[in-house]
Amino acid sequence: MRISDLRERITLSFGDSWAASFSSDIALSELGSKSVNEALAAGFEPDVIWKAVCKAHPTETEKYKY
Repeated sequence: MRISDLRERITLSFGDSWAASFSSDIALSELGSKSVNEALAAGFEPDVIWKAVCKAHPTETEKYKY
């Protein structure tokens, strides 16, 4: 998965108005309490990040899961 695909799925799942805030402000335990942006900066693969987002927010991501 490319970073652009990850960003698109986050936007589709959480909406344009909340996607950027989600990516920078919400820490996910599956990523060692890092946000999406912090995980990307730390070298996590986008597919690993997306799976963590799906696990933490199954309802919001159901439609775009995998």
